[in-house]
Amino acid sequence: MRTERNGRRGRQPTGLFVEHEGFATIDIPPRCKRLALELPARSCDSRGVHRGYGMAAAVLVSVAVSVWSLSGQAAITSPSQSSSASPGPQSQPGTAAVSTTQSPTTHVSPTAAETQRALLDKYCVPCHNDRLKTANLSLQGLDLTKVGDHAELWEKVIRKLRAGVMPPPDVPRPPLADYEGLRDWLEAEVDRAAATKPNPGSVVLHRLNRTEYGNAIRDLLGLEIDATTLLPPDDSANGFDNVAGSLTISPTLLESYATAAARVSRMAVGYWKSPTEATYLASSDASQNQRLDGMPFGTRGGIVARHDFPADGEYKFSIQNFGIGSFIPGEQLALIIDGERAHVWPYRGVGLAVGMTADTDGTLEVTVPVRAGSRTVGATFIATNYRPSLDIIRQYDRKSLENNSIPQLQYYPAIGFVRIQGPFNAQRPEDSVSRRKVFTCRPSATIGESACARQILTTLARRAYRRAPTAQEITTLQTFFDQGRQDATFDDGIELALRLMLASPQFLVRSEREPAAVRAGQPYRITDLELASRLSFFLWSSLPDDELITVARQGRLNQRKELEQQVRRMLADPRSESLVSNFAQQLLYLRNLPATSPDGIFYPNWDDELRQSLKREAELFFESVIREDRNVVDLLTADYTYVNERLARHYGIPNIYGSHFRRVTLPPELDYRRGLLGKGSFLAVTWTQNFRSSPVKRGVWVLENILGTPPPEPPPNVPALEETKSDDGKALTLRDQMTRHRANPTCASCHKIMDPIGFALENFDADASWRVKQGGEGGMPIDVKVKLYDGQDVDGPAGLRTALLRYSPQFVRMFIEKTMTYAVGRGVEYTDMPTIRTIAHDVARDGNRFSAIVLGVVRSPQFQMRVKSSDVSVGTNALK
Repeated sequence: MRTERNGRRGRQPTGLFVEHEGFATIDIPPRCKRLALELPARSCDSRGVHRGYGMAAAVLVSVAVSVWSLSGQAAITSPSQSSSASPGPQSQPGTAAVSTTQSPTTHVSPTAAETQRALLDKYCVPCHNDRLKTANLSLQGLDLTKVGDHAELWEKVIRKLRAGVMPPPDVPRPPLADYEGLRDWLEAEVDRAAATKPNPGSVVLHRLNRTEYGNAIRDLLGLEIDATTLLPPDDSANGFDNVAGSLTISPTLLESYATAAARVSRMAVGYWKSPTEATYLASSDASQNQRLDGMPFGTRGGIVARHDFPADGEYKFSIQNFGIGSFIPGEQLALIIDGERAHVWPYRGVGLAVGMTADTDGTLEVTVPVRAGSRTVGATFIATNYRPSLDIIRQYDRKSLENNSIPQLQYYPAIGFVRIQGPFNAQRPEDSVSRRKVFTCRPSATIGESACARQILTTLARRAYRRAPTAQEITTLQTFFDQGRQDATFDDGIELALRLMLASPQFLVRSEREPAAVRAGQPYRITDLELASRLSFFLWSSLPDDELITVARQGRLNQRKELEQQVRRMLADPRSESLVSNFAQQLLYLRNLPATSPDGIFYPNWDDELRQSLKREAELFFESVIREDRNVVDLLTADYTYVNERLARHYGIPNIYGSHFRRVTLPPELDYRRGLLGKGSFLAVTWTQNFRSSPVKRGVWVLENILGTPPPEPPPNVPALEETKSDDGKALTLRDQMTRHRANPTCASCHKIMDPIGFALENFDADASWRVKQGGEGGMPIDVKVKLYDGQDVDGPAGLRTALLRYSPQFVRMFIEKTMTYAVGRGVEYTDMPTIRTIAHDVARDGNRFSAIVLGVVRSPQFQMRVKSSDVSVGTNALK
């Protein structure tokens, strides 16, 4: 589902840079190489800072004032005024802008322009003229010898042509050679004009979102925290939650960050003396029939959670039953902490009342000693009973119906929640992962408290700030240490200084210094340290490690060979899993799965185990493309998938047992499961109204995520599909209902494009199971034969996949666009498209491999450069 802030996407200036003395070479299309040597010396057409940065900068100043005022520091230096105290041969490529030389104006051949003008007049202008302005677009009278003057308009045309969606269905189309010739000619003209206007775009301030915050705490302090319990959700824009324009800063969020800093610093180096309480709930449709990840083999169901124990001490664990009705007796429940059994209960004295919160339902309790730290806690059943069901009526996979028992059925038991209280008799921890990361020294006869504290804080600040801290920053941290040390311990002083560090703008906000020597609106290269930060948050969603910072401080990261070496090292690092858990989850809409819950009456086999299996299948499938460095088009065509027993049963794949996921090659009879179009996660998130699939949503998903041409928003007051009836009162298939539903010509223009795509996928039900009839065995046969918008005849999911492969180059470009959006933290604009086409051209020679796309994005000017937004400093603007 698309999420956009403030209606329209913000527009940021973007563009290209070319080979120039002192800068790395960026590949440009061959047709532009001659022109690139004679680029005119001029400033790019900057439109200024993205909407919302003024407010963000103002709040940044206010948080610095509020936090630093405790030490007498009541101001923040703007990025353009600050200086990094980085030792070593750090290069400063940002001190001079890219300069170019003037070249004579290049004219388009009148013959070529006249040929394309005739094609447009015949096939496009009849609808897109000054009188009709269909889709608010007129191509009438535009001078094709000056395509670059209207690049934004022509990029819209190119996108439609690339996806093949224009001219619309039932309208004559030009021959394929002419069609592709027009498309390629327009691209060449736009690219030629863009080569004279380098404009890599600008992002001034970039707040860490809560995923990046949690990962940064993990890498900085060795703490596995659940950031969702500390910080509110982040807004999304352009499909991702790391887009700078949507990461605003509010007083409430600042308070959350301050509270989180206090809790995290105490967990890292201090301890909680007062008991706290945390409760972990099971999903309302959980069945708990299979082993959970993180639990030992030979266990079944239960709850697994990552819990932070703030001190050495005793903790009380309380567990209640999940009220799903009567359960098989004789079970045993084990409490497991970090893979070791802490306690085992006979499962008796619980489940005495319907519902898991009744006072008379019974509770299992135990108090055990636990050492401080982030630990995996699980309450799970020991799988010693494998007897088959003796019920006389059929059991479904889902064992509960809105937490009400189903009469005459007996299940394996399930638990409803785990509550952890403590610590009791708390003691300061002597050793933990976080303390080993923080305390790089201890006061002794050879090193005093002040010197040791400075060493600790300097090491932490270098990692947290992603650069060498300034002398003033260390002095401020030392002042907080001294305050915390008064009438307390050395550890307490470090805790207070760490609290300031974690609440400071230097940690929470990624800012990039604007060199004073560069004019406003002029592009320049960011520093190596800033490039290291961009790279680590792109590939790891976290802080740069010591090796990356060291290479950046030495001024070697901007070198093409060194940059490629670091990218490949980072892709091989386990932290690149964030490309799956963060990038892929948003790209494939996997974060919408928790809200996906088809009606249990219509889909009794849908439960949380299936939901989690569908999510894991998609993650492993995407990860295989990354780890095996495959062609990204394999996302559409791969003949394998990943299943466990639960998902294999749902798909109809035999001989798969256990909860462990394994890779299976799809046989010919399951050809329809190949690629993303056959994955249950995509099919499930496009359900609607709880009880049926949605061809419209599936068609929109394909248009957005495969063809890169999202349709416009629907008009208001559209009646529900269920209100569409036949004239004689007979039952209608979903396809017949939709045919009547789109009788409105305004609606038909879009539905003619997206509905056939969805109809071809109607063999997949709302829960992603395969079907041939709508309404069960006695229902109406499903017709999946369609004619697509481009005239191709398609019969079912496999035929649709084959038809879409005609547009695989557009899918690759769409994938590059999404990757660039995620990498640079802003939406892709029309001025970025020449760069994206250059990357697409280069990666095609390398088989469209995933690593080639990543390297193409990282080498691009959009990633390595930015445009100076203003001659006025950020801090001054904020105060205004």
